Parts: sequence; C-alpha cells; structure tokens
Amino acid sequence: MSFNFDKIISRKNTNSFKWDKYDDSVLPMWVADMDFESPVEIKAALQKLTDSGVYGYAKSPDKLNDIIVKRLKERHDWDIKADWIVLLPGLVPGLHASARIFESTEDFSIMTSTPVYYHLSLASKSIEKKTIEVPFVWTNNQWEMDFEAMQENLELGTKIYMLCNPHNPNGRVFSKEELHKLVDFCLKNNLVLVSDEIHCDLILDKNKKHISAASLNSEIENQSISLLAPSKTFNIAGLGGSFAVIPNAEIREKFTKACFGIMPHMSAFAFETMIAAYEYGENWRQELIKYLKGNHDYLLSEVNKIPGISMESLEATYLAWIKVERDDIPNPEEYLLKYGLGVSGGYQFKGNGYFRLNFGTQRANVEQAVEILKVAFR
Repeated sequence: MSFNFDKIISRKNTNSFKWDKYDDSVLPMWVADMDFESPVEIKAALQKLTDSGVYGYAKSPDKLNDIIVKRLKERHDWDIKADWIVLLPGLVPGLHASARIFESTEDFSIMTSTPVYYHLSLASKSIEKKTIEVPFVWTNNQWEMDFEAMQENLELGTKIYMLCNPHNPNGRVFSKEELHKLVDFCLKNNLVLVSDEIHCDLILDKNKKHISAASLNSEIENQSISLLAPSKTFNIAGLGGSFAVIPNAEIREKFTKACFGIMPHMSAFAFETMIAAYEYGENWRQELIKYLKGNHDYLLSEVNKIPGISMESLEATYLAWIKVERDDIPNPEEYLLKYGLGVSGGYQFKGNGYFRLNFGTQRANVEQAVEILKVAFR
C-alpha cells in the first residue's frame, strides 16, 4: 500500500492550534503535530463512533491493555503486566501527575537535563517546587548528559529525574550504555525515573534503537514511571490518548491519586484510535519514517549551507534543533516571524540561541521554509 504524504491538507480556518495561530502571511512550523492524514483505519474507527450518534461516557476496551503489553514486548523487549498501565488523557498531564507524587515532601525538587521539552521543567514549578536544570554537554560529537554536574547539583529533597527519550529538542536516542549510567545514578541517589517516551516510534537513524530505561533491570523498573502514547507518531494528538507504565504499586497508587478529579474522563474516540493505531498503523508508520527522513536530510543539507545558522543530524523526532550563530538575533522566533516563518523559540526549552522547526509536513512546506531562511539570514 502506498501513502501520499505530499498531499496538501488545508488546515487553515479549522481552529488548528498550529495553523490558525498566525495570519496567512506566516508558514507555521512550530507546535509538534504533523500535517499528514492519519492511517485510514484510524479514520474508520472515528467514523464508526461518529455514526453511532451517542457520545456518552466510555470505559476502556479490555483489549487495549493487552495491545499495549504486546507492543512493549515486541518493540521495547519489555515484559510488563497489564495492571501496571494507567491510561491518561494526555502525556503532559502524566508529567505533572508524576511531580505530584512527592508534593508533600519538604524541599522537593526534580532534576532534568536541558534544553528539554518545557513541561519537564514546569511539572514541579506548577506545584511551586523546584526544578534543577543541568545542561547537556556536547561531547563525542553528540549531546550527552553531564553526570558529574548532575551529582554535584543534587539536593536533599531531589526525588525525581525526568528523562526525555528520544529527546525533544536535541533529537538523541540514548544508547544502552548511557541509560545504564542514568539508571545507576537514579538508583544510587534513590530517584524515581520519569521517562517521557512519546517519540519512541519516530526513530530516523536506522542504526539506533529505542530502549525504555525502566526495562534495563528490576531495580529501576520498581522506581520508574514511563510515559508513552501513539499521538505524535500517528498524528492523533488532539484526541488525547496516552498511558503510563508504573510497575511499583505504591508509586502507581500515588500517581492515580494525583490524577483523581483533575483529569478528564477519556473518550471512546481516544480508546478506539489508540487501538486502531497500534493494531493497524505499522505499514503507515514505516512509510512515514521514510518520508520524514527525506525531509530531515534535505533540511539538514540546506540549513548548513546558510551562513549564520547550523543544524546537527537528528536520530529521532520530526523537530529540527537549529542554532543561530549571530549575536544580533537574540530572539530567533521573533526575528523569523518578520520573514513569514513561525518556529518555536529555543528559550522555551532553556536553549537560548536556538529555534525548533517542525518538518513533519509536506516537502513543499519544508522547501518554502528553507527559502525563507535563506532570505532571513542572507
């Protein structure tokens, strides 16, 4: 079966968070959703529900947990139990609920490595607690966690390390060796490892493999919260289907208590599209990866021809992390808007001097973005 990812889908005037933020003079390549039609099986699942005409409260289908268990075994080589799964209306709420399991702890803090997707930093701040942000270091021709600085910056109340793997925005897929170092760090310092793995099915580098850190040994499994979703991969983020895997019953109880009363009831639309994505979306996903890799390679080549900006190759995601090498442009997001390109400013991720550009779109849009960058940095 062939899929036409070049097909232009007009999303203007549809209340699209991405496309209706700006007027028609701006090409929006900022927020992390894609512009491709989802697999036909997902559309069929939605249509079936729509045609029923009744949209009341839904319970999770029994098969959904079984599908998740099977998927993590086949794709992550991780044997989990169905009762470890906590279904969620979104991955971001899962990050914030994770912070709340230690809300009553005095001087509680979370550690993460920056730059990073901003909700990993905001999760503790939203309950007026502290986030310890330790910068990545550029070494061995890649971004790596600075374990020495992490150890030095630990505080008595630090209870969680938040990992983003694959990483948003630097695009890393962390190796088994790196993850073992992180696991040892968490075990040594009695930290719960919260792992945001929402991009785990979007690996661009065929030599890389996603590993769930919690799968490495039973000790870290017992003090971990792993957050996953089909939403980014199958372009169904607006439907809100995600899940946490929490092996430790005590941590799982605290997590579910943190969720109680503040998270919306998941809809049948979320349940059925999660099932459709995981059961029937693999052929589509493989073709998507090929298309994204083509966009990535084109963008990488063209950006590095433009004086004043540079880009490193990504191992995963559809989010380019582009460095601005000019001191006269302190805010690349604001600067590029003047030229008609909407991007995410690096400051949001604690990455000043960078911007994030979403290439999960038709090649024609990527080519247009390159032409705008050429003019903007001419």
